[in-house]
Amino acid sequence: MRVGFAGTPAFAAAALAAVLDEGHAVPLVLTRPDRPKGRGLKLEPSPVKMLAMARSLPLLQPATLKTGEAGAAALRVPLDVLVVAAYGLLLPPDVLAWPSHGCLNIHASLLPRWRGAAPIQRALLAGDGETGVTIMQMDAGLDTGAMVHAVRVPIAARETAGTLHDKLAACGARAIVTVLARLARDGELGANPQPAAGATYAAKIDRADAAIDWGAGASAIDRQVRAFDPVPGAHTSLAGEAVKVWVAEPAGTGGAGSLPGTVLAANAAGVVVACGEGTLRLLEVQPAGGRRMTAAAFIAGRRLAAGARFDVTASRATG
Repeated sequence: MRVGFAGTPAFAAAALAAVLDEGHAVPLVLTRPDRPKGRGLKLEPSPVKMLAMARSLPLLQPATLKTGEAGAAALRVPLDVLVVAAYGLLLPPDVLAWPSHGCLNIHASLLPRWRGAAPIQRALLAGDGETGVTIMQMDAGLDTGAMVHAVRVPIAARETAGTLHDKLAACGARAIVTVLARLARDGELGANPQPAAGATYAAKIDRADAAIDWGAGASAIDRQVRAFDPVPGAHTSLAGEAVKVWVAEPAGTGGAGSLPGTVLAANAAGVVVACGEGTLRLLEVQPAGGRRMTAAAFIAGRRLAAGARFDVTASRATG
């Protein structure tokens, strides 16, 4: 089949590689324009662009699909189906109607739960026991299209956004290959409307979401640390110094009577901090401008001791 592809990050690149390896013709790839990154703000291509260039695939990087020559040029390419994965642009009606079998989206949740931009992080923050990948027929709504295929994936006890992303990327790649094989065989795809019950929205993550509020429970802060690893990193501050927390774990029910954010113990086993409920042991941190390090190394460099206190709520400017 003639399979167009629209996607940008590594999650999407895994799916594109699987589609190509399955032998489908990909006459066009759409990805976001290169973005400035790093201290030098050098333009960096997306993982999908790098894969498309490595495989010598026709590539367009329109800033929008609503107007302009790039969008018009794309619509002149005949497609059987357009696969969309974490593309980052809304598809207008003419694009949705462009392929003969419509547009299929690879979404990293079990719809209708966690529609939207950040389903992986939101699932971890909520403490969900499982998530998955849904292949859906796209419509004009936000992740509201009829479901074609779904695969459940358990969330491990110490899962991070990074580890869960990789599991779901591999799952999504396998799932879209399965769906395309069915479409090639049958010439059509059965789809079921999403149920109205259970719909939730996975809002885009900003830095404020990653600011640690020590007044929250230790379990909630632990989920926050894991949900924002590797990006953007849960953050707090100590004596005015920004600190990212990369690895932590609930450390029990102690700390009663201590103010949230108070350091209860600082030793080779880590830094134990009082929370609104329970305590959290910090195991790996990163001071502003520094490298990631064990909590023991952080303690040694600052002579951190019991009685010190992290700011209760980190500011938006922290980090």
